[in-house]
Amino acid sequence: MSFSETCIYQVKPQKAEEFEALMQEAKTFLEQQEGLLLLRLIKRGYRIDMEQIREGLPPLELTRIVKSVKYVLYWEFDTKESYGTAQKNLYGTYWKAIDKCLIVPHDKYLGEELISWNSHTAD
Repeated sequence: MSFSETCIYQVKPQKAEEFEALMQEAKTFLEQQEGLLLLRLIKRGYRIDMEQIREGLPPLELTRIVKSVKYVLYWEFDTKESYGTAQKNLYGTYWKAIDKCLIVPHDKYLGEELISWNSHTAD
């Protein structure tokens, strides 16, 4: 059973480009972590409301920044132990630089996989 973390980063608008460049730089480091199965970083750029959902309409693109630029990092590991080691390694390298870009400390959501599906591996 894999172990995952989802992080929500609220980045200062004037630090968004710096944050993206830093995460691009960190990507190579993160990909080398033992036991890493999947790594994704997304930038929030859209919103959706119930009317759009009911009508099956696509989400609306955000047109302005309110307070912060939001990013979501998702990474998945083979074990909790691999995850713990990767966290230690990240803390010793990129953590301080990432933290300087944020308006508040990032939120972490941790857990073990309950269900999984991937169109690239489905039979």
